[in-house]
Formats: sequence, C-alpha cells, structure tokens
Amino acid sequence: LKTKAELPEQEQPPPSPRATKPGRLGHARRRGPDAPWGGAAGSGRASGGEPRERKMAPRGRGTLTILVRWAATLLLALGVERALALPEICTQCPGSVQNLSKVALYCKTTGELMLHARCCLNQNGTILGLDLQNCSLEDPGPDFHQAHTTIIIDLQANPLKGDLANTFRGFTQLQTLILPQDVNCPGGINAWNTVTSYIDNQICQGQKNLCNNTGNPEMCPENGSCVPNGPGFLQCVCADGFHGYKCMRQGSFSLLMFFGILGSTTLSISILLWGTQRRKAKTS
Repeated sequence: LKTKAELPEQEQPPPSPRATKPGRLGHARRRGPDAPWGGAAGSGRASGGEPRERKMAPRGRGTLTILVRWAATLLLALGVERALALPEICTQCPGSVQNLSKVALYCKTTGELMLHARCCLNQNGTILGLDLQNCSLEDPGPDFHQAHTTIIIDLQANPLKGDLANTFRGFTQLQTLILPQDVNCPGGINAWNTVTSYIDNQICQGQKNLCNNTGNPEMCPENGSCVPNGPGFLQCVCADGFHGYKCMRQGSFSLLMFFGILGSTTLSISILLWGTQRRKAKTS
C-alpha cells in the first residue's frame, strides 16, 4: 500500500470542500438579493462606491389636506357658536348693517369692534351699536332692552308709534340716537345736549346727566345719591349700609326677620279663618 504522500499527483483525491480556506476560488460567497456582484450584501453602495438613491413616497400633500379640513371644521364650529350666542335683538331685523350708516362708521373707526347682523359688538359680546333702520318697526320690541349698553342706535325709517320715553329707561351709555323725523327724542330736548332735525330723521346727541341739572339737592334723601337712569330718568340709590324707605334703615336687610313676620302673620290668619269656619259649621 502506498501512502498519500507517495501517490502521484494524478491519483491524489480531490480536496474536501470543508478544507477550502476562505478567499480561495473554491469558496462560494453568499450575497444578499440587493447586493451587486463583488460587493457585500446590504452595503447600500454600488460596485463603484457611489451611494444608491432611495425613493420615498411624497407625504406633504396628504398632510396639507388634513390641516385644511381641520381648520375649516374649527372655523365652522366657531361661527356656529358665535351665531348661537348672538343676542336676539341683533337678528330682529333681517339683513346686516349698511356700510355707510353711522353705526357702521362708528364700529369701523373704533378699535376691537366687529359687526354681526344688526349689531356692533366688542370682544366680550357687549352691544355698543344697534342699527334697526328701515325694519318696519312700530315699536322696538320686547328684546330691545338687550341693547341697554349701546352708545349709538339708529331707528330711522320706521313707522314708530307711541311714546318712547320708557323704552330707553336704563340706557345710561347712549350718546347718539337717530329717530324718524316725526318722533321726539326721549326725555325731551332738556335730556340731550343737541337735537338736530333733518328732512327724514332726527338726531339726539349727548345724553345729559339730569342729576347735575335738577337744581334740587334735597331730591334724594340724606343717605342716598342721585344716579342717571337713561334719557330723562334718574333714580336715588341708597349708600352702602342703608336701605328701606328714604334709605333710613341702617344695616343689611334681615331676611330671617322678614320671613318670620310673614310666616307668623299667615299662621294667625289661617287659625282665625279655621275657627270662624268651625263655628259656622256647628251652628248649622
């Protein structure tokens, strides 16, 4: 028998695949599906060493569409909420404030005011201007007192009837009132600084404080003070700590005493009536 070393080169067995060292031609290199020939798998570079370009799907258009829809929904919700919170007097007459009206000019020239329907409102929703001209109104209506904070009111071109004196009770901030030509200013000419008559309207401007023009310092009691209450109106308000007739009672109003007296009186009358009816029942 001949050993392996003694065998000729042609008769020696082929080498085992496991004996093949890495890096020789007999070793089969594995590569990934995206790896180029001669390169390592997942290297991200081509055989020439240049980085490969990765394609990404555009996302900007979808995001913009979502933002637009969200903003539109928010604006719609705010508009509905504001419309629901609008006072009834602002929608009593259809339409909106005319661009050249005095109410519109006042609202546009004063900062932080906005026009909604027939009203000029501030940021808190307080009515500072009211334009009800040409609304076919015979009277301002039951919701008119919602505008007691107004500074300017336009009621011209309306067939108003009756006396409007009590209508403006409590309108202490009113400074400009535009009425039809045949309607007098509430409180008369003495309640306003100027009253100007035109062909189609009458303008009452500058509400006077009648407390300063009465000339009667004893009109209100000693513990009270005079306070204006609208054009042609005033009222006496008790000082702090006083109440009752002519502000003569001092201290806070006792609810316990009031209801105690009321309850005892009611009980006494009930007992008296019960006894009277019982006596009549016995005699009959």
